[in-house]
Amino acid sequence: MGTGHALTLSRRHLLGAGAAFALSGCRDGPPHAVEGGFVGPSVERGHRLRQQAVDTPRGRPRKVHTLIAGGGVAGLAAARALRLAGIDDFALLELEETAGGNSRGSAVHGFKCPLGAHYLPLPGDDATEVQDLLEELGLRQRIAGRWQYDERHLCHSPQERLFYRGEWQEGLLPMHGVSVATLREYRRFASAVQTLQKAARFTIPTSKAPLAPMLQALDAIVFESWLNEQGLVDADLRWFLDYCCRDDFGAGIAQVSAWAGIHYFASRHGFSVPGDDSSHDAQHDGVLTWPQGNGWLTDRLAAPLQGRLHTGRVVQRIDASGRSGVTVDAFNANTQSVERWHAAHCIVALPLFIAARVVQDPSAVLTAAAAQLHYAPWLVSNIHVDAALADRPGAPPSWDNVIYGSSALGYVDAMHQSLRSVPGPTVLTHYHALLATEPDPATARRTLLEKPWSHWRDFVLTDLGVPHPDLHAKATRIDVTRWAHAMSTPVPGVRCSAALAALQNPPAGTRLQFAHSDLSGYSIFEEAFAQGHRAGLAVAAPSHT
Repeated sequence: MGTGHALTLSRRHLLGAGAAFALSGCRDGPPHAVEGGFVGPSVERGHRLRQQAVDTPRGRPRKVHTLIAGGGVAGLAAARALRLAGIDDFALLELEETAGGNSRGSAVHGFKCPLGAHYLPLPGDDATEVQDLLEELGLRQRIAGRWQYDERHLCHSPQERLFYRGEWQEGLLPMHGVSVATLREYRRFASAVQTLQKAARFTIPTSKAPLAPMLQALDAIVFESWLNEQGLVDADLRWFLDYCCRDDFGAGIAQVSAWAGIHYFASRHGFSVPGDDSSHDAQHDGVLTWPQGNGWLTDRLAAPLQGRLHTGRVVQRIDASGRSGVTVDAFNANTQSVERWHAAHCIVALPLFIAARVVQDPSAVLTAAAAQLHYAPWLVSNIHVDAALADRPGAPPSWDNVIYGSSALGYVDAMHQSLRSVPGPTVLTHYHALLATEPDPATARRTLLEKPWSHWRDFVLTDLGVPHPDLHAKATRIDVTRWAHAMSTPVPGVRCSAALAALQNPPAGTRLQFAHSDLSGYSIFEEAFAQGHRAGLAVAAPSHT
């Protein structure tokens, strides 16, 4: 889930008496209690955000030049753009107690871990906004004419492994004992990606590339249909491509567009079969990661805001109809009252389905854009283990560990970035995109929110128990984060949406700027950051100030 910062969460909805549950049937070691509960975004505040405002504001209105509604990556990027442009008279309203959106982090028994997005791929040449951020943070610098990244923040080796046919193999593409026919299909897909890369530009951010006719054709069908047209039917190839789509987009090859499935590879490092491409530049596969995931980044984006960051604020109404500016009403969860804000400009850094509800008299463009989007629910579980897990044969423990055939997405190890020589206690972050097992988003969301913590505890332990049968005995706590609307999924038609394009290019003189990864049709750090940066610069332009 490719876009959190470290915090101690105060909301832990524990189930039962301390949420402890005596596990039985453990194959290694005696049964013992596993504690845990739900952490992360407040479901109650989220539901209030979606409701019509009914409360009356109290106190005198507060005035700022620019108000930013939403403190995810896009909102934080917009705040940074305003600061760099010399605009300090702004405020950012954030629903939760900390900013960062689905890039926030947490800690379990002292071990930092992500609540959502856990890495940032090294940005390509089109992602200039993110490149500048990394340079500002000291992660990237030019030495002897070449850009170099701070190795302390690059993912340490070994990076990835797959549990396949009873043992661990290096890398995530199934290779151990596969047939000649499977290798042939791998190479056919690699060739197809390379051909498409030459025929059109696949960029991150997507706004940097024109909508060529070929991209429009790919956006019109699901990825599975395109694979059928190409005669790419191998089970191992399809499992791998489905995994990649679930990992980046929250849905599989039967749901995302062919554009999205190709974009996953063509916008970055392409697709290559291990051993086939000796010229492949391994650095382009590199990722930046931290124990708390992308929370390391959002921590640093939020730090300079100080008193301009107002947390625990549920935006209920945004009214841009007045002549003098924008009026925003926000429920303050700490005082249990509604505040009124007046601003010359408002940057709406909220998911579009929320924006369409809280913006008064939303435009037809905003309503149409929100109606086009489908949101994937996610489950992120942080499992503390009190000792290193026993391992099956094959590749050694890695940062990213995936199980072939699982409906989940595997786990990352919070302590992988440490240089300790002897494995020991750690936190494993397990990811599950629910559309993998329930393709209807509404049904998947109900499952996510209605099932008790014990259900998800058992799901995680069963899934990871396949390669790690001793997990039952060594797990001490499992904190579960539920993201009901974790990310928008690039279904057919989203990449070429005229409504999404229009929201990124509002009419001159508008007082509302929209900034969210939703505008790109899918959720990654680079897209969210670029959208926020664009909106901040638009407000800071001389014609707006």
